[in-house]
Amino acid sequence: MINVTKSYLPDLDEYTKLLKGVWERVHLTNDGPLVRDLEEQMKAYLGVKNLRFCTNGTVVMQLALKAMGITKEVITTPFSYVATTNVLLWEGCTPVFADIRTDDFTIDADLIEPLITENTQAILATHVYGNACQIEAIQALADRYKLKVIYDGAHAFGAEYNNRSLLDYGDASTCSFHATKVFHTVEGGCIITPDDALATTIQHYRTFGHRNDDYFSMGINAKNSEFHAAMGLCVLPKVPELIEARKAIFAQYDAQLDFSKLQRPTLAPGMTQYNYAYYPVVLESEQALLRTVEVLKGDDITPRRYFYPSLNTLPFVKNAQSCPVSEDIARRVLCLPLYPGLAEADVERVCRLVNEAVAEAIV
Repeated sequence: MINVTKSYLPDLDEYTKLLKGVWERVHLTNDGPLVRDLEEQMKAYLGVKNLRFCTNGTVVMQLALKAMGITKEVITTPFSYVATTNVLLWEGCTPVFADIRTDDFTIDADLIEPLITENTQAILATHVYGNACQIEAIQALADRYKLKVIYDGAHAFGAEYNNRSLLDYGDASTCSFHATKVFHTVEGGCIITPDDALATTIQHYRTFGHRNDDYFSMGINAKNSEFHAAMGLCVLPKVPELIEARKAIFAQYDAQLDFSKLQRPTLAPGMTQYNYAYYPVVLESEQALLRTVEVLKGDDITPRRYFYPSLNTLPFVKNAQSCPVSEDIARRVLCLPLYPGLAEADVERVCRLVNEAVAEAIV
């Protein structure tokens, strides 16, 4: 079986060596030494000022919204994982969808301004597949209309824009450390902000609003454990070689797939380091996609329709804007298997099956 992704696991002895310290200290959670060490190492690796390690990539977006006092309209993308819309609804905000660009599938900055109203408080945009949004254009709009900018950078760890971490833009950026990501802590996520006051608020919010036995604010339980931090400390040093392994597989796909019948999103010109988080292709029709999925699954290969559906079409989202580009791309996009250790022969097999399926598919 070849799945769309496979979690990287470090050397077991290396991991258990860190766990031995956990056993000796009996400090399992509540801002333990491994959590603090991981935060410092991630800040150094990414070159960012403030970083808080949390339980997952969803709760960090909730923390960002709450800490910034965002409760009204938020302009966002329909082409992302469902968490991006869910956090807005969960926090009582109104998602306002701006359609995406046809070349890189990120939110179209030219379509944001017409959607701004007196109730607009923020822009929540996704760096799709680890590829940068129109950062300068989005920031210019935010400055003009005094809006907050939050980036969903769930896929963006290790990616750089203009030689700067892609997670170091906006008022806050969030990232997921789920087991399937380029860098993972089994479950986890982080929130990054250049604003010291905001970072302090987030620190309080993630631990029930208190420090030691004193309460400073309301809060929730968004902290993470020493066990998850230990995994992160083992995986973090391997990130450069993991990205290089992904890059090599990416190049195999590029060389062997038939792009007369496939489209792949383009990278933003300012991407000085890409992390090769996913390998998405867009087929000529949904029928061609379904046929390709059928052929691959018939040979024990599991791709993923990611992202699908377009979030403005979710049944629990009311009065959403029409986003024809996102709706079209979401019906036709498919992520192919990509992970370190995927054999060259398996990549060749995937490419052969995809090429055969798209050649036979009725558009």
